[in-house]
Amino acid sequence: MNDQTLLPPLTGTRAIRVTGGHRLQGTASVQGSKNIALHLYAAAQLADEPVTLTGIPQILDTQVCAEILTRTGTTTRIIGERFETAPAATWHPAIPDQLGGRIRTTAVMAAGLLARCGWVRFPLPGGDAFCHRLIDRHLAAMEAAGATLDVTNTYVEARLTGRGPAPFTTDVMTLNWGPSLGATVTAMLLAARVRGTSTILNPNAEPEVMATASMLAAGGVGITWEGANALHITGTDRITGGTVPVAPDRLEAATLALAAAITGGTVDLDNVPVTTFPAALVSMLAEAGIELVSANGGTLARCPDGPRAMQTATASATCTDVQPQLTAFLTQAPGISRIEERIYTARATHVDPLRAFGAAITADGPTITVNGPSPLTAARVTGQDIRAVAALLIAALAAEGTSTIQGTYHLQRGYGSLLPKLTALGAKLTVVQE
Repeated sequence: MNDQTLLPPLTGTRAIRVTGGHRLQGTASVQGSKNIALHLYAAAQLADEPVTLTGIPQILDTQVCAEILTRTGTTTRIIGERFETAPAATWHPAIPDQLGGRIRTTAVMAAGLLARCGWVRFPLPGGDAFCHRLIDRHLAAMEAAGATLDVTNTYVEARLTGRGPAPFTTDVMTLNWGPSLGATVTAMLLAARVRGTSTILNPNAEPEVMATASMLAAGGVGITWEGANALHITGTDRITGGTVPVAPDRLEAATLALAAAITGGTVDLDNVPVTTFPAALVSMLAEAGIELVSANGGTLARCPDGPRAMQTATASATCTDVQPQLTAFLTQAPGISRIEERIYTARATHVDPLRAFGAAITADGPTITVNGPSPLTAARVTGQDIRAVAALLIAALAAEGTSTIQGTYHLQRGYGSLLPKLTALGAKLTVVQE
């Protein structure tokens, strides 16, 4: 079997045509969280019993992870919204280049294999094109656990010098981005099978980390938080399996809220409680004029007074993954908005395409400035990463005329059924072959 049998090529000939000017209104259910699921897929490698993840996102990244697990030993199958794994009978701890180069959690998956097998070879991570994915904190955790590393321009080979990971201490604080989410999970997976207690200094505590910690704890791993300063992991040589639900995707929920709001509509996110949204994201949307109100166990997203200009900064991975969509929305806000991108300072691939719609928008280093409101008109544009394509969709919904958006491959990586959901809410769009 080669890497092209189940996975589509990086570029395709499909495009999305969107006729703007239609108000979005109605109810939508949100998929399972992409970012949480990808980390749980990696954690499933550690279990000595079958694991079933329910409510998974039906996206290309899920397919890639399933292939990686199966090829490296953990038999995996996807049945609808279920991701089922069985413990490996034989390990093959070399992540294929063509697969590992297509997701951003490659180093996290490699950590699970290193803990299991004592060595692993993996390519440098892929994913979105707006920045180079640094893995220095991941590699530091592997070294702290006792691994020797051979690092090249294209791959990493890590090999434990002892019989397995030893208790260790590692710091996951980055130079510019705060605590690394991915490296926190990498260190957790390494520590989970250590006989003894390891310590992660300055751990990230975003939902992806908390979900992984919960899954490991249910499997018998000791998890102790020392506030924001440290996370202590007491490992075990046997981790049980079970069924683990994947929380709703707060990023798709925010995308749907922004899409409805830019058209003057509202959306009832029926399976997403308000508590699903991190406080920083709620605050950022509120400043832009979008209210998230509890309604029948879900969330009603509305923008009663229209878009508002704002000054904000992306203080977490959650907010950076909404920044492009928010930027598109702010093109309709009267006044000058500024967003300082503190997580991925080069995250501006959406700026030029938004300008093609007629938006008055500039990027100066990490700061994006939007002067609104701008009358948007149809354009032919290409999105180069997941959230950029979502941002262009949002702009097209408010633009006069019919726009064409290329980059559907990226959309499929992160959103399983966003287009049918938008159509059900009243959007006029089609997917065409070009």
